[in-house]
Amino acid sequence: MQIDGFTYVRNGIKMGYPFIPSIKSILPIVDQLFVVVGDSDDGTREAVEAIGNKKIVIIDSIWDDEMRKNGQVFREQANIGLRNSKADWLIHIQADEVILEDSRDAILEGIKEADKNPEVDGLLFPYYHFWGDYNHIRHTRRTHNFEIRAFKNNRNIMSYKDSQGFRIFKDGDEDGVKLKVIKVPVQIFHYSYTRHPQLMSNKSNYFNRFWHNNDWLKENKVQEDFDFNAVDKLEVFEAKHPGYMKETIAQKNWDFVYDPSKSNMSLKDKFHNKWEKIFGNRLFAYKNYILAK
Repeated sequence: MQIDGFTYVRNGIKMGYPFIPSIKSILPIVDQLFVVVGDSDDGTREAVEAIGNKKIVIIDSIWDDEMRKNGQVFREQANIGLRNSKADWLIHIQADEVILEDSRDAILEGIKEADKNPEVDGLLFPYYHFWGDYNHIRHTRRTHNFEIRAFKNNRNIMSYKDSQGFRIFKDGDEDGVKLKVIKVPVQIFHYSYTRHPQLMSNKSNYFNRFWHNNDWLKENKVQEDFDFNAVDKLEVFEAKHPGYMKETIAQKNWDFVYDPSKSNMSLKDKFHNKWEKIFGNRLFAYKNYILAK
């Protein structure tokens, strides 16, 4: 059985993405890794080349900055990577996602189990969403607690919307069909909001253009220093980070003090959050997948 991986990145150094730890974390699991490198001016492509792993296949691409609906440019970049693979299974990892170094066996076990069942399309992974620094995670209804990151490569499966997840697309269907999946006990470490506040602001202002028009951008410019306390709720993270992130975490050059009194969580979300804490299930949560029985 062949297993390939795919990811995409553009100006990863300038935007503060941990794309090198991300790539290194998935390499032990895959036979090939397709890295779609967008037109960058900060040495991102050279950094990927410098990893020096023969499994890596770099695909150069040009981002269309006018693709502003639902983050379609990200969907396009993900699909470029997956279309290049002829493997039996595909694993996707985004440039701000990293997995623990001892995850290989659990992922392979999940793939083998799912591969035996023709009704199962892929694997569902739980998430840690880091916010403000490397010591706090955001686990609320405003974040996805699970997402598809591995799937069979023979079912017309393509990236969905902004590449957050994947669906089966046939006969020009724009919405696609949700995948049937099984859960695996392998956490995805998501580092989207772990940057210096000024860099976080720059990133937000830039990437908002892929969802909104110029008028919206003028009226909704993010302040110069991103306010990490403008959030619903954070929890302290006390487990270990992937070893691949050691150097990145050591280079942290900002301070964040969480102030729960500034919470912007709505009364409705407070109720749902408490319910989830007590009973372990998220009421009326959006799910871009179907759990296989």
